[in-house]
Amino acid sequence: MPMEDEELLLKQLPHSVEAEQAVLGSILIDPRCVPEVIDKLRPDDFYLRQNREIYETVYTMFNYSLTIDPVTVLEQMKQRGCYDANQSRGYILQLMDTTPTAANVKEYIDIMKDKTLLRRVAETAGELTTMIQQHAGTGQDVLEAAEQRIYAIRQGRAAQGLTPLSQVLLDVMERLDELASSANAIPGLSTGLRDLDAAISGLNKSDLILLAARPGMGKTSMALNILLQAGKHSGKNVAFFSLEMSREQLAMRLISAECFVDNKKLVTGRLNEEDWEKVAMAVDSLNRSKILIDDDSTITVADINAKCRRVENLGLIVVDYLQLMQSAGGKSRGGENRQQIVSDISRSLKIMAKELNVPVLCLSQLNRGSESRQDKRPMLSDLRESGAIEQDADIVLFLYREGYYDKDAENPNLAECIVAKNRHGETRTVEMQWLPNYTTFSDIEWQHSEY
Repeated sequence: MPMEDEELLLKQLPHSVEAEQAVLGSILIDPRCVPEVIDKLRPDDFYLRQNREIYETVYTMFNYSLTIDPVTVLEQMKQRGCYDANQSRGYILQLMDTTPTAANVKEYIDIMKDKTLLRRVAETAGELTTMIQQHAGTGQDVLEAAEQRIYAIRQGRAAQGLTPLSQVLLDVMERLDELASSANAIPGLSTGLRDLDAAISGLNKSDLILLAARPGMGKTSMALNILLQAGKHSGKNVAFFSLEMSREQLAMRLISAECFVDNKKLVTGRLNEEDWEKVAMAVDSLNRSKILIDDDSTITVADINAKCRRVENLGLIVVDYLQLMQSAGGKSRGGENRQQIVSDISRSLKIMAKELNVPVLCLSQLNRGSESRQDKRPMLSDLRESGAIEQDADIVLFLYREGYYDKDAENPNLAECIVAKNRHGETRTVEMQWLPNYTTFSDIEWQHSEY
């Protein structure tokens, strides 16, 4: 073989001619394997044009429930205009002759999927090299683009690209079917508070949920409640990014919420025998939960995104809290407006929620606006460096406790979770019970003896 031809072959992207021919041969020998192949392979998994055209023909015939055999496939190829009088018939016969058996179609599919993966990685590497050669962005930008593209390959989808509505509708119908089959289920992850779940339909994929309150209202407690619920019952990994509290403090809070031992006792270590038993049971239960904690106080959204991309089976991200985060540009530069930084962060959080396809629960401080009003219940305008935050969030929740301001209130431990914005339904107020000794929230009719 001449040197030039060898070089040309080396420049081809990875593919396996034998595996492509064996898959098509299997389909023609035994059409019963068509559903399995259609489920696993897309036309662009075939690298060679001739093979791709035959597969596209089979794909279309399957969608129209037509009989698939060598004769009908050839006839359909004629109608689609991809029939070659000199080659097609002979090639179809060759495919059937060279395929030993249709029983190994799974293995042939695996080889093809692997080659597709290698091609995607090679394409990404090429795009990144081009970016660098054209000086399109800083090293940080290129790294971000690289992570985003590799993550997209891992998820089995193209980083960009238009999706036909028919494909989206299939996914939606599957989702509806799934919901209908599981009785009284809410679409998203449960918060552990039934009334709140009913109001916001749980925590849904790709949503940015903002939980805001004045200091001391129990934002972190509420977030840990939700984290605990998801970490124990969803079967997925949940990640907590704490910019305020250390890992040890958080673990202490989680133990308190889990075992109902007074928080003060835990902090001072003055525990009796019964308390020790409860703590041991709580630790055992928490050991089995899938909770990941990060207490880096200089973290940015890009860092969170990069860390979470590497987490298998991720179900929820919690960030405590928004105003402590740095913008991607590091320490705020002199001329930069804090409002601008916060709006960049909230936008990035929403983009991250969509990209990772998980709910992101972000805590936020409120400004002092509510303090000067007669009715101190928070409003959307009280969000610190507001505007963009309320625009990006799918759901905005406010915590309010009358007992925080008025010690003589009729029920000092009555808490309100105000759903101030809700893309999935109406806005309303949900009443909850605040349990100060255990720094946790519960449904209004909760009784400790029930547990």
